[in-house]
Amino acid sequence: MEVINRLMTNICSEDLAKSRDFYVSLFDFNIDYDSDWFIHLISKDKSLELGIILQSSELIPDEFQKRPQGFYITFVVENVDDVFKTASPEGYEIISEPHDTFYGQRRMLLKDPNGTLVDVSSPI
Repeated sequence: MEVINRLMTNICSEDLAKSRDFYVSLFDFNIDYDSDWFIHLISKDKSLELGIILQSSELIPDEFQKRPQGFYITFVVENVDDVFKTASPEGYEIISEPHDTFYGQRRMLLKDPNGTLVDVSSPI
């Protein structure tokens, strides 16, 4: 069995700058690489990575150049209410405001500029 050296999520985007700004403003990523077809974001401690690739890129097969379905991305943060306070005035699409769940998390849901469901949670 192969050893996994790195795992990175890539989000397909129609508007790279808008997507970059969304994730940088909410989750304090650093911009590691920024081009007209791909953006690489990395956390301050360099332990987390997020890629944003142009949805119409020749690297993406035609059948996958559609709005995302069947998955969502979760960010576990120290205080979900702080993320909400940033997201709200920016006009980001909030699906569910922060609330306490039965499984011990405080959680909010929002939609990124590409239609990806983003779960932001904090342990209670």
